[in-house]
Amino acid sequence: MDFTFARPTSLPAGPKPMAQIASAAFRGLRQWFSIWSIVTLAVAVVVCVPLLMILITAFKPSGEIIQHIASTLLLQLLGNTAILVVGVGACSLVLGVSLAWLTSMCDFPGRRLFSWALLLPMAVPAYVLAFTFIGLFDYTGPVQSLLRQASLPGLPDVRSVWGVILVLSLALYPYVYLLARNAFKTQGMRAMEAARSLGHGPFQGFFKVALPMARPWIVGGTMLVVMETLADFGAVSIFNFDTFTTAIYKAWFGFFSLPAAAKLSLPLILLAFTALTVEGRSRARMGYTVMGSGRSSANSFALGSPGKYLATAYASIILMLAFLIPAGQLIVWASRSFSVELDSRYFSLLTTTLMLGALSSILICLVSLMLSYTGTRIASPFLRNITRVSTLGYALPGTVLAVGIFMAVAGFDNVLDRIWSYLPGESRGPFLQGTMLVMVAGYMVRFLAVGHSSIDSSMQRVTRSLHETARLMGMKGFALIRRIYLPLLRGGILTAAILVFVDVMKELPITLMTRSFGLGTLATKIFELTSEGEWERAALPAITLIIAGLIPVAILTRLSDENDDDRKPQEK
Repeated sequence: MDFTFARPTSLPAGPKPMAQIASAAFRGLRQWFSIWSIVTLAVAVVVCVPLLMILITAFKPSGEIIQHIASTLLLQLLGNTAILVVGVGACSLVLGVSLAWLTSMCDFPGRRLFSWALLLPMAVPAYVLAFTFIGLFDYTGPVQSLLRQASLPGLPDVRSVWGVILVLSLALYPYVYLLARNAFKTQGMRAMEAARSLGHGPFQGFFKVALPMARPWIVGGTMLVVMETLADFGAVSIFNFDTFTTAIYKAWFGFFSLPAAAKLSLPLILLAFTALTVEGRSRARMGYTVMGSGRSSANSFALGSPGKYLATAYASIILMLAFLIPAGQLIVWASRSFSVELDSRYFSLLTTTLMLGALSSILICLVSLMLSYTGTRIASPFLRNITRVSTLGYALPGTVLAVGIFMAVAGFDNVLDRIWSYLPGESRGPFLQGTMLVMVAGYMVRFLAVGHSSIDSSMQRVTRSLHETARLMGMKGFALIRRIYLPLLRGGILTAAILVFVDVMKELPITLMTRSFGLGTLATKIFELTSEGEWERAALPAITLIIAGLIPVAILTRLSDENDDDRKPQEK
């Protein structure tokens, strides 16, 4: 008999397993040493180096300066910061949630107008609103003067705790308003109709159904307000209200002590990361589920006669205080100082501001594109975590980042100067300190999260099947990005560029603390003029920043309207 033995097909022959292992290892090495992975790691290092420098410098001796601050100002700084965070967080929460509920679920006169107009205060920097309020409501201001002429009781002193809380709340409530409104709109009337079927009225339904379902969004918006409050420097400086941000600035530029500034930065870093953690957990609980195809019988509650007029009055008062009155006062001031301030110096400041904004937006969009592409196409949990680390700069106050960046750049300059000393010739002195390169790097660390979030959201449109199809057709590398990704990401890149551009134009502490001598922007000009009480002279650059800030508000309004579909949020 002839027996034929067939080789088992399940067992590989020869050195094939080793070849497969080597091929997989080679592919892994190519991914790790690709330009995408290298850029991701480099950006993470750029973000982490300032923090490491702060931690290292904080443990260096700072002499009697930090002891003086600890014995005389530390309790005051802790108390003022805590009062500001709690007060602004609570007021922004109440304003944002109440206005979001009215404009999304209630029917009253002017509802369509207020739904987008209540976002306009986002265009006004907090420090602009601060000096406008002081100019209007100070004892010598027009409002208090009119009250005295009419023999009416005057208002409380605006240069107080309540004045700072009011200004920051009016400037920051749109963060809560935008997220809460999206949450309420995605709920629709179905949830409220279910609450009605259980015997709950509109008031009970709001607290027992709508509010708990929107809690992750509301918490996320409130944590954003808390982080912005911790990071604020301009408004509290104008009010002369001492917090950790102003103490860091004074320790650096007043006492000329970087170790003291680094030590004062540690509590802010801890608070910022705590707020970031809470915000991240609440964002992780956000989710949507598509509802049925049927529609509810009503799109909003019809308020009664007293209620609808009270709603209109409430929204009108907030809009007037947060945008219309300050903008009108700035226009009046600017008309008086227009002929004096509109000179070559103003155009020089405007040019510098636009140039810094353009350079930063281009750099951040390029880096965000590479980070998003790396995180999407290279399946590596480590790289995804590195990408998250790269976007942590937005959670840190500008004063803290400025201290860390300055120390890192100073250390790098010292190394270069030591190397240069071995070469013939005189010492070159500082190489990078005070250059635009350092300023743009600081903006990138601070606002990379803004650009990355927009571009990464658009990156989700490019499915893996589309990517693989393009690879099979012979496209790879930059050709693949240029022909496939860029056309699909065009809207996200444009949105990111505009948002970063405006944020850089309004940024104050990083610009103020890393600029070279004589270099100024519109934001630093406003700070210098308001420090001297020159409200009218600061009006023209302030109006310019507000006009620029209206661009992202228009984008957010459009995106908010596009998201008003028939979806319902749920907690994961």
